[in-house]
Amino acid sequence: MGQTLRDLRPVYVVGVGMHRYQFASETSYITLGLTAVRGALADAGVAFPEVESAYVGCTGIGLAAGRIMFNHMGSTGLGVTQVENASASGSSAFQLACFEVASGLRDCVLAVGVDKYGDQVRAAGKEGVGKLSDTANIPLVRYAIMAEHLKKAKGLGQEDLALVAAKNHTNGSRNPFAQFQKARTVEDILNATLVAGSTTSLMCTPRGEGGAAAILCSEEGIRRLGIVGDKPIRVLSSVLRSERPQSGRELPSVTVAQTVAEQAYAEAGITTADLDCVELHDAFAIEEILYTETFGLAPKGEGQHFLRDGGSAIGGRCCVNSSGGLIAQGHPLGPTGIGQIHEIVHQLRGTNGPRQQPDARTGMAHMIGLGTIAIAHVFQRD
Repeated sequence: MGQTLRDLRPVYVVGVGMHRYQFASETSYITLGLTAVRGALADAGVAFPEVESAYVGCTGIGLAAGRIMFNHMGSTGLGVTQVENASASGSSAFQLACFEVASGLRDCVLAVGVDKYGDQVRAAGKEGVGKLSDTANIPLVRYAIMAEHLKKAKGLGQEDLALVAAKNHTNGSRNPFAQFQKARTVEDILNATLVAGSTTSLMCTPRGEGGAAAILCSEEGIRRLGIVGDKPIRVLSSVLRSERPQSGRELPSVTVAQTVAEQAYAEAGITTADLDCVELHDAFAIEEILYTETFGLAPKGEGQHFLRDGGSAIGGRCCVNSSGGLIAQGHPLGPTGIGQIHEIVHQLRGTNGPRQQPDARTGMAHMIGLGTIAIAHVFQRD
């Protein structure tokens, strides 16, 4: 096995910023992205010319989006790389920024995710291979089928799926950056429109647009730029893997998520018990229950009990999706993974307001991308 992130130079997130996630609008992607970038720069106390390179995660804007966007900040000569990895585009941009700082190539790097509601044409539609079913690989359909299977296999109730969504909508109602900012009850979720099987619309993420950004620095960069106080949050590990062939009933996205989480824990030198807050891919409510088991927060088959007992609530054993998750904060694709990091950083700083997890020290952000890939980062307050 090669080196891990912890074997290299320490990497810290020193600033984060966001533009609220929202439904499709006339707002330009320049405004969405640069609102987040300026927020991250102001949070870090860093001037834009100090940023040496940038990684831009997006899926639906087009060629050279980052370079065009940064023209509006001034031409400083920074390196710009555009990253597309489906829902994990922002997460992957963040990982590449981490690796550049950790390697010693740069001391101050920007990761930004931005997207408009574009056409998001999938490469799978261009592979030239006929499909037996036009719907078999649509995520909503796959997870709706999985939800029905789990109801029979482990006593999962429709109310459990609604409880996930109600928790996350309530968290989102306290989040000024969330696309949905209305608290919902279990009854609200159950009475919403059915979209696939017994999955209702409020159990699913909305699509939209937005921006999120993070500034990463080395220890040398922190000293040179005069960043003081408890703002820097250490990135202990960052792991990206792709799926293997499906075995049994478990979806490849769940299997690869477990592989990634276990490797991220090992590289970070932590165990599940150390996690205080987790932001995970909950495009559909059933995913949160599955991943809490996958990440070891609850025993296999008992994710619904962890949920019912308040283990994933703010103030519980490990708060899950305190931002509102994809279900309420939203899922504009490019920014989503960095928006998760925005939440984790504020949790670990103790600056998350009404969504603060008490005494949070260690957190993890996890995303899934079509294909299927999984990515996870572990963070810790020194």
